[in-house]
Amino acid sequence: MLKIWGRTTSANVHKVVWLCDELGIEYERYDVGGEFGGNDTSEYLAMNPTGRIPTIDDDGFILWESNACVRYLAAKYGEGTLIPVDLQERADADRWMDWQQTTLLPPFVPVFHGMVRTPPEQRDHDKIKTAVVAAAKVFGMLDARLADRNYVTGPNFSIGDIPAGCLVYRWLGMDIDRPSMPSLEAWYRRLTERKPYQTHIMIPIA
Repeated sequence: MLKIWGRTTSANVHKVVWLCDELGIEYERYDVGGEFGGNDTSEYLAMNPTGRIPTIDDDGFILWESNACVRYLAAKYGEGTLIPVDLQERADADRWMDWQQTTLLPPFVPVFHGMVRTPPEQRDHDKIKTAVVAAAKVFGMLDARLADRNYVTGPNFSIGDIPAGCLVYRWLGMDIDRPSMPSLEAWYRRLTERKPYQTHIMIPIA
């Protein structure tokens, strides 16, 4: 059985468990990281030298980096469904997965940490406001992308939706002043209709 190491409050772990439930992949998950610790032990670092989460073990094959895990599991268990067979369509999904890591995540993290991981009395509101503006600009790219399609890569839900889909719940759930993005919000509503999204993503923000 597939094994997953990582705590349920991690957006990167969310990607993997969300995909697993979409594809009906059975797995065992172990709380690692954050308040649970365990990701700095010699045993864990032997599997994943970065000390980050998630890490998966698929019948002896160890893999880390959340997007790589999603791509691997989708290719093995869901090719032609959540991962396109056509190489250009697959590259399109890959592009938006990597966009989440390289372009969306950096401006989003200061907002999230400032509003969620920092006690109210310690928040730097000017810094948070600046980060919100930067994050909104990048989320606006996704809003524009979704103006003429239901999902990131076209009419159907795919792995391309998963990384950003994990963050949009947090973005729309935080008490911040953000601009309206009708296409992004419509996409989010479509995601909320999916049972795995409800189970793994729509949980208390922490």
